[in-house]
This record gives sequence, C-alpha cells and structure tokens, in this order.
Amino acid sequence: MNRLVKLPVLAALALGLVAGAASADTSGKKIAFSNNYAGNSWRQAMLKSYDIVTKKAVAAHIVAAADVFTTADKEVPTQAAQIQNLILQGYDAIVINASSPDALNGAIKQACDAGIVVVSFDGIVTAPCAWRVVVDFKDMGRQEVEQMAKFQAKGGNLLEIRGLAGTSIDDAIHAGILAGVAAHPNFKIVASVTGDWDQTTAQKAVATVLPSLPAVIGVVDQGGDGYGAAQAFAAASRPRPTIIMGNRQDELQWWKEQKSKDGYVTWSGSIAPGVSTLAFWVAQQILD
Repeated sequence: MNRLVKLPVLAALALGLVAGAASADTSGKKIAFSNNYAGNSWRQAMLKSYDIVTKKAVAAHIVAAADVFTTADKEVPTQAAQIQNLILQGYDAIVINASSPDALNGAIKQACDAGIVVVSFDGIVTAPCAWRVVVDFKDMGRQEVEQMAKFQAKGGNLLEIRGLAGTSIDDAIHAGILAGVAAHPNFKIVASVTGDWDQTTAQKAVATVLPSLPAVIGVVDQGGDGYGAAQAFAAASRPRPTIIMGNRQDELQWWKEQKSKDGYVTWSGSIAPGVSTLAFWVAQQILD
C-alpha cells in the first residue's frame, strides 16, 4: 500500500469530507495529535488551525475526540513516551508532527501493531506502517538559492540558519540549500548556525558567529528566523544582506519597512500552518 499522500490530493480530500463525502460512521473514533514543538509563531498558528477545524468536527459528531498533546521539551524520548501513553489511552488514530524521522519508529510500530492509524506530517516518520503527508521541503531549500541568484547575480558568501536539529524538515531544507549552491557555485556557505525556527534563538546564534565571518551577501534559512538575522546584522553594524523570509509577521513587517526605506527586495516562502488540519482529515478518512 502506498502510504505517501501529497498535498494536492489532500486538499481535494478535505473538501470532499467537508461536503459530506464520508461514507462510514466515525463518530465514536478518537484522534490524538502528538506535537513535538510549539515554540514559534508557525507552530502556534498550526495548533490554532487544528483547534478550529477539529472542534467543529467533534461538534458535528464526525469524530468523538481530537485531542492535542504537545511535549514539554523537544526530545525524542519524551515524544516516544507520549505516543506509548496515547496507545494505552485507546485512541483510534494518532496525527504526529515528529521530532525525528526514524528515532520514533519503535513507538510508531507499537501503535500500528495495536491497530492505530498513524499519520505524520511536517516532521514525518519513516516507519513503513505510517502514512506521510509530504511537502517537498528539499525543493523549498533549493528555491531559496534560485531566488537568491536573482538578487545577488554575482554570488558571494551565504550564512545558513538551520531549524530544529534532528527533524526531517531541517534535513530536507538543508539538503535543498546544498543542492542549490551546487547548481550556483558562485555562492559559498561560510557558516551554518541553528535557529530552531525562532527569531530570538536565530538572533543569538547569528550574533555569536558574525564577528568571525567575512562579508556575507545573503542569508538562507528555514522560516521564523529572518527577522532575528536582520536584528543581529544591524546590532553588529554589518551591511544588510539579502535575507530569505518565511512568511512570519515580524519578518514581513521588517521587509515592508526596508522596502519603504530604500526598495529592499527579497523572497519569502513557507508551508501553510493549516497542513495540520489536512493530516487530521486524512486520519479520519482512513478510519472511515
């Protein structure tokens, strides 16, 4: 069975469900959401979207429950223990944003062996029994460099800000950025720091490494870190680079201010936070 589900299919699936396409009774089914991280604006928007949609689904008796469980830290053992608790609590499906693509596979297999449907998204898992809602994060990383090449045609030194270490998202975007640089050898990544998809963490990480860096003409990142990078460059009195943005409010506000000041241009892209709701509907459809 192909357990890989791409987003265009999901969009149609979700619309069909809203229109009443469900054929079996899932009103007694319980779905849990295991989330490994909530420490930035994208994750907060993701959780809010999930809450809005699933509350309506419960009220409409499409499912009996759609509970959310976010770990207190970002550690794999914590989320593995959480999944094991959800198995014991008798959930029929688990939607998961995973802290690791493979380190949770043991707990995922336990869930599958107990007859529980597992749907991973954003941070996906590789366990064969789990469904995966896939976004091409590698292409997103590659596109960052493609866009950078339009703004900085001569090339130059790039600073890379990575996301949450150990996640499939971070690995995929990083691989895409490396592929983009390989296709544009006039660019060189002179440093890579970890920003956890959070502007405060990113600002501190960039500020720490900046004094040791040569001139940097661009910043490639993963979202939620662009504004932090801008603040670090300003505080260090370094020339403002072309910073790729991730559609966060603080990033876009800063971009607007810079554009009004002197016509600053860059590029912004992100996965929609509402992907969490599509993963929910996939789980419901599989139960159906």
